[in-house]
Amino acid sequence: MLDSFVAIIGPLSYIQIGLIIGTMVLAGFVRGFVGFGSSLIIVMVLSLVLEPLLAVPIAMLSGLPVMVQLLPNAIRYSEKAFVVPYGIAAFAAAPFGAIVLVSLDVAVMKMTISVFVLVMVALMYGNWRPAKNPGLWVFLGAGAISGLLQGAAAVGGPPGVAVALSRPGTPQQQRANVIGAVTALSMCALLPVWYHGLFTREVIFISIAVTPIGMAATWVGARFFSRQGHRHFRNGALAALAVIGLITLTISIREFLIR
Repeated sequence: MLDSFVAIIGPLSYIQIGLIIGTMVLAGFVRGFVGFGSSLIIVMVLSLVLEPLLAVPIAMLSGLPVMVQLLPNAIRYSEKAFVVPYGIAAFAAAPFGAIVLVSLDVAVMKMTISVFVLVMVALMYGNWRPAKNPGLWVFLGAGAISGLLQGAAAVGGPPGVAVALSRPGTPQQQRANVIGAVTALSMCALLPVWYHGLFTREVIFISIAVTPIGMAATWVGARFFSRQGHRHFRNGALAALAVIGLITLTISIREFLIR
């Protein structure tokens, strides 16, 4: 399996392959536990190991089975008044994000992803809320921003998460709203990215290879949530994203400067 993996995606070292596997474990656990964050982790790390044009579609495809895992919870507990308009706006905006993905310089894309992740981590760590009781226009605006970011870099979750967490309700309902928003994002950019020819043989093979790892880790994360709640892990998840974002930004700036 590893020999075929290397033959298709190039001369990766076992350290790099280990990083990919470790990334899927961390991403799956975070997704299962807090309902979001897996694409952020996958795109940041795989953009360094591979490149954004591979990392972004891999994050999208590998997230589909995980989406199915968590979907029953979202359908049962999420608020349709939030999820539906958010999802419609995300679907409308995603094609424009995909245009950015295929047009922007790779090094610039890496730096943009890293900076965006760090900003959103800071906002979420500070418990930022867009409004006390956000309404329809806030949902549509958040969906549009998320769709653009999802199409461009598969990291559209944080705006939707911030709005979902601003809604009153139990932690279970808020988590379901998050999962519902992330589910919409998992679907909205598939067609635009396919249209631009980014679902290559390499992307499909890698996605198939790493998906079981992500699904297993997601199951563990979901079990951990059901037993412990997310209040003890939230800061740890945000810290992990911040560390990865800083490392990615540093390396990306170095690559940009030495070109």
